[in-house]
Amino acid sequence: MSDPLWTSEAFIEACGGTAKGDVGAEITGISIDSRSLEPGDAFIAIKGDRLDGHDYVAAALEAGASLALVAESRLEELPEDGRYVVVEDPLEAMRALGIAARARTEARIVAVTGSVGKTGTKEALRLALEPSGKVHASVASFNNHWGVPLTLARMPADTEYGIFEIGMNHAGEITPLVKMVRPHVAVITTVEAVHIEFFESVEKIAQAKAEIFDGLEPGGVAILNKDNKQYDLLRFLAVTAGVPTVHTFGQSGSEDSSLKLTVPTGEGTSVEASILGRDVSYGIGAPGSHHVQNSLAVLTAVADLGADLDLGAAALGAMRAPKGRGERCLLTVGTGEVELIDESYNANPASMRAAFSVLGQAEPGSSGRRIAVIGDMRELGTEADRLHADLAAPITEAAIDQVYCAGPHMDALWQKLPEALKAHYREEAKDLADLLTKEVQPGDVVMIKGSLGTRMGPLVEALKKEYPPADSTEAA
Repeated sequence: MSDPLWTSEAFIEACGGTAKGDVGAEITGISIDSRSLEPGDAFIAIKGDRLDGHDYVAAALEAGASLALVAESRLEELPEDGRYVVVEDPLEAMRALGIAARARTEARIVAVTGSVGKTGTKEALRLALEPSGKVHASVASFNNHWGVPLTLARMPADTEYGIFEIGMNHAGEITPLVKMVRPHVAVITTVEAVHIEFFESVEKIAQAKAEIFDGLEPGGVAILNKDNKQYDLLRFLAVTAGVPTVHTFGQSGSEDSSLKLTVPTGEGTSVEASILGRDVSYGIGAPGSHHVQNSLAVLTAVADLGADLDLGAAALGAMRAPKGRGERCLLTVGTGEVELIDESYNANPASMRAAFSVLGQAEPGSSGRRIAVIGDMRELGTEADRLHADLAAPITEAAIDQVYCAGPHMDALWQKLPEALKAHYREEAKDLADLLTKEVQPGDVVMIKGSLGTRMGPLVEALKKEYPPADSTEAA
């Protein structure tokens, strides 16, 4: 029988709380969502922008929570016979719990940030490190002010490799998070014009990403993309922050870890690379040059963490694009199939270009077309219309046959597209659903992408509802 995640005694001490009621002796997990809570979990009642966890304490206790971590100011509103650890602020208590979890482990830790590719890189690291030891990593994109401490609090004491994704859309957000995580290795995938609405320039974004160096452990390593235009600035900021070792990755051949050869395989890419002076051959189970580029960073981190490089490289063959981030499935349409590429989770200029490249590499069936269904990219500020219009060139280069556009900023692209590529434009994504489901044909490859607020996800679901998936390739 495995040890519990926390004893109640250690939990209470870590978060500085006071027990009230019949608190369970052992805690098997940490939850902030009563709907997914498992019996034995500690439920942390966090107050968010829309919901307050205290409103769901009764449901969590009914579901078998070992205890509920609650604010003292809300205690009188909660069931009298509940199992509570009482604190002033549950979110601050969860941060303290995360810090305690980091302090008690001897795990080797890697933190990942970047404008694009954080979650994919985190998941690739999970695969590559699992053959070398017990791995703990965040679920989904838990990379913000509550996601990072929650992931830390969930880390078992006997973890051997910890992987943390750290995001931001304003300066100053990464520093407190990385100081909790205290990584031995920090990866910056790339820096692009993402969240530019909140920054004066891309250089300011680079400076914000470089905050990840603030929490590196003594003797830590920074891994940087030498092909990125902000590389020189990032390296300078790493050295200024006292980082003793900077390893680079890229495709020119001059990096510490460099690409030597790639061959598309249909399902992914076959790669030959040099990783810190060692030649490695491996396959990647998800298509796209961005996955190839980031695999260099992943394997560099594997080596820097002291894990088995050969086993890590071999594991990347099992990589699959997650839901909303390139997941593929086949839909039965008439007597044939349509390949659906789900990129609906988010979008920015760099990830749009990467998605067009993947679509361009896809092979439609007989009489099939490459179809891009794209929605507005958010948080681009005054440059939004120009950045949308600039997508016309990569769309043409990818030999895309038809384009559906949704959102007011996409009108700038629509006006610039060649007439032959225009399918439909609507201000709202939902108004494309009927058109898209009626017009897809057997052999088509359809890629759907846009910022989360543009609500492109329902278009994916509309296609799946109209044309049920033909196989079981959906789950990644």
